[in-house]
Amino acid sequence: MILRLLLAIVLLLPAPALAWGDYAHRLTARIATSQLAPAARAEVRRILARGRAVNTPTCRLASLEDASVWPDCIRGDPDRFTFSFAWHYQNISVCRPFEIGANCPDGNCVTAQIPRQLRILADRRASARARARAQALALAFVVHFVGDMHQPLHIGDKGDRGGNDAHAAYGAKDPPRMNLHRAWDSDLAERALTDPPAVAPQTIAPAQRRAWAAGDVPAWARESWDLSRTVVYPRAQGISDGCAGPTTGRAPLDAAYLAAAREPIRTRVAQAGTRLAMLLNRALAR
Repeated sequence: MILRLLLAIVLLLPAPALAWGDYAHRLTARIATSQLAPAARAEVRRILARGRAVNTPTCRLASLEDASVWPDCIRGDPDRFTFSFAWHYQNISVCRPFEIGANCPDGNCVTAQIPRQLRILADRRASARARARAQALALAFVVHFVGDMHQPLHIGDKGDRGGNDAHAAYGAKDPPRMNLHRAWDSDLAERALTDPPAVAPQTIAPAQRRAWAAGDVPAWARESWDLSRTVVYPRAQGISDGCAGPTTGRAPLDAAYLAAAREPIRTRVAQAGTRLAMLLNRALAR
């Protein structure tokens, strides 16, 4: 009886929206792992072997998949990691021209933190002890934030905190718990990624990898912003212009919406894994 009561209380608590659910983040890490150069793979193993240096016993950091969800896991330890909470997103308005520096005070946003953490990851000047912790943290942040940046609503925004304030209805899941951002994080993503044929590392052709590896963080962020502007918001409102007005009422995320979101979601996760591998190869394969 007590267990049931506790479960009911937990289910009623408001849950913060995170970027891509565990499934999408872990899949991104698996794709990246499959494309790592031998030297980078060895460096990743070395860094993760010292993962205990970050001292987060309830948030495992022993594999690239662990690293992909670690920055969300540590939200349960706000006394130590509050400084990183704003690094997961950027909220660039889809109703104005794209500007990579928008809403990034003092570099506290996802597009500024990816290159910053890559620099820390590649730095060989610190002492071995200091480097062990710094590199483990940087690796986890890079792996996670590259995934975050490829979730459209962690870049695109329409004055609703990247869809967090836009109510949505997805199947049996209704407000107040369901919103547009949460749907793209987990429910829509898992459905799109597992629909046959499921997205997997071996399904990405070498030529496609090379094409996706081109560009840089600002260009990849703009892709997410553009998807928010052309797919995420207008499809939720049933209109052609995502800036025609606020997303009001309960946006029905029905079969038609899933059909429109399916390929963008699958592509974004595959791109994230491919680009993550490229960034890690550059930073670590020395």
